[in-house]
Amino acid sequence: MSVQLGMPQPREGSSPLADAQGTAGAQGVSGAQGIPAARPADAPAGLADRYGRRATDMRLSLTDKCNLRCTYCMPAEGLEWLAKQAVMSADEIVRIVRVGVDLLGVRELRLTGGEPLVRADLVDIIAALRQEHPDLPISMTTNGVGLDRKAAALKAAGLTRINVSLDSLHEETFAKLTRRPFLDRVLTGVDAAWAAGLGPVKLNAVLMRGINDTESPALLAWALEKGYELRFIEQMPLDADHGWTRRNMITAAEIRELLSADYVLSPDPRARDGAPAERFEVRHRPAGPVLGTVGIIASVTEPFCSDCRRTRITAEGKIMSCLFSREEFDLLGLLRAGATDQELAERWQDAMWLKPKAHGMDHVGLDAPDFVQPDRSMSAIGG
Repeated sequence: MSVQLGMPQPREGSSPLADAQGTAGAQGVSGAQGIPAARPADAPAGLADRYGRRATDMRLSLTDKCNLRCTYCMPAEGLEWLAKQAVMSADEIVRIVRVGVDLLGVRELRLTGGEPLVRADLVDIIAALRQEHPDLPISMTTNGVGLDRKAAALKAAGLTRINVSLDSLHEETFAKLTRRPFLDRVLTGVDAAWAAGLGPVKLNAVLMRGINDTESPALLAWALEKGYELRFIEQMPLDADHGWTRRNMITAAEIRELLSADYVLSPDPRARDGAPAERFEVRHRPAGPVLGTVGIIASVTEPFCSDCRRTRITAEGKIMSCLFSREEFDLLGLLRAGATDQELAERWQDAMWLKPKAHGMDHVGLDAPDFVQPDRSMSAIGG
């Protein structure tokens, strides 16, 4: 192996990551306490971890850039963007996905950002991924700005479905949350995605106390009427301003209470199967036929870490085993240094073996005294 990353050369038969711990291979690991032993030779295949979980759902960020400035994600002035050469190229993205699917058992791909639509080569990336993986479900999370112009092309290229962030149907509230007056553009984009066949169209809404929380029943009514699947997401401590507090967030229990003023929610009989959203069938109060479903992603108050099946690749090709990890592992640098696909797979496996039990720690608790918010905001990680 001739890979050079400013780290000791791996011994024959050893894993690249095991020899890189405490050096450039595992940013943030050096000096950390209680780092477990490297992945054993008899570890399960695929992207397994020490807690019996196996990641099959890949979240890959195409860019850290975004054209909104959502208060729960970014500061008003934005962030310092990555240099173009630091971000994965289209060919590098295709190769990393190939390693994940062909060698590591990835069965679903979600393209994220930042905002994926700001990449000029987005359609080409999806077309290349689809050509290599005809049966792979490929979805994308977007804020919807500009989606109306690209929805048909994305579908034709091979995108399976889409998630759109939409926190309010009121222009003033939308502008307050996103710091941009783009509500009409988002709504037009959602409709275009539906018309293009990118369904089921899923909508993601974060409720902020005193801003849009009382709008939740009306937002659900609109989504049900349109045939979209709405998912409410608890605000997580991933804002760049580090202003999150447990007391100020709207909990899953509060969301259910808000919706129950107009609707009866009952558990969806379908298996959750590792999905982050707990789904509920929705009926008008007091009773009636099922109108549709609503999901609630309760990462803070009702965590689902024990069945997490996600692995994340940031826009600059860093592996994050957990959304709240404070350790990252460089996959792109290894690729650019000439590593084989097998060597990339081993680095990835080693990184995922170190996946924390929950919330970046050995226990659940985003409001626990020992929780430390990651330096990255959500836009810099890739949701």
